[in-house]
Amino acid sequence: AAAAALGADLAELRLDRLAGFAPRRDLPALLAKPRTLPALVTYRPKWEGGEYEGDDEPRFEALQLAMELGAEYVDIELKVADKFIKFMSGKKPENCKLIVSSHNYDNTPSAEELASLLAQIQATGADIVKIATTATEIVDVSRMFQILVHCQEKQVPIIGLVMNDRGFISRVLCPKFGGYLTFGSLEKGKESAPSQPTAADLINVYNIRQIGPDTKVFGIIGNPVGHSKSPILHNEAFRSVGLNAVYVPFLVDDLAKFLSTYSSPDFAGFSCTIPHKEAAVRCCDEVDPIARDIGAVNTIIRKPDGKLVGYNTDYVGAISAIEDGIRGFYMPLYIEPLYYC
Repeated sequence: AAAAALGADLAELRLDRLAGFAPRRDLPALLAKPRTLPALVTYRPKWEGGEYEGDDEPRFEALQLAMELGAEYVDIELKVADKFIKFMSGKKPENCKLIVSSHNYDNTPSAEELASLLAQIQATGADIVKIATTATEIVDVSRMFQILVHCQEKQVPIIGLVMNDRGFISRVLCPKFGGYLTFGSLEKGKESAPSQPTAADLINVYNIRQIGPDTKVFGIIGNPVGHSKSPILHNEAFRSVGLNAVYVPFLVDDLAKFLSTYSSPDFAGFSCTIPHKEAAVRCCDEVDPIARDIGAVNTIIRKPDGKLVGYNTDYVGAISAIEDGIRGFYMPLYIEPLYYC
């Protein structure tokens, strides 16, 4: 009910995070119909980043029971997918989709390794592929986007996400590249994976329901960048004028590498903050003369021909503030005269 109130399309039930969970006692109530949302049931073991500690068979029994009780989705890890499918003995209900998942908490493999992993998951007979990796730098996410696009072209349903702050953009931009779904927590502090945004932020800040293949991407480049209020301001502005665009935080270590990796015209422009303003001067194909004189760029625009043009708008704000202050200091005060009777 809480997820539905936030505007979610389905709710994930993390059985491994329920204290004192007893499948036959608790699942009928958890999956009782009518439900406000479809259910995705996950019972994640410790070895795949979850909380369940125990043998596979009791876990398999719980997941099969969830299917029988009408769960619309069940997640099983690639490592034991074949074993689970044999355990089910062909008894999976037609209305339940099996998600076969792989989680890498160390890094994001090469494009070739991701393609191989995709093939392994498809070979299990999964209805939906799930691959979650970890970003050591933001350019890692581009490889996940490539896999999403490939799967979309082949009509393979896939959930592809990259964890931690450098992978945050994958959680917002996955609909643009064909991702089946993304995850949002009910509230801050209750995330089921590193860097997971809240469902409220996905819907209300990033307007995720409006993101599609034609959405233009803008954002703020910095390190750190998570504190920035720019996504709130820009996304609200985009929404107010009906612009098909989204503005995201880019946690960037190497600016030149970032700009060359995300060189698609759809990555249309960036705000640039500490510590990359000086490096941006060197990375742009063209730099406004004033920005060059200042030695810093805080706004980067990608032209239709792909060239990057750098500007500095900081000085405009600084000078305006000074001018306004001077005017206010010297502005004569008008005081209404007092009349005595």
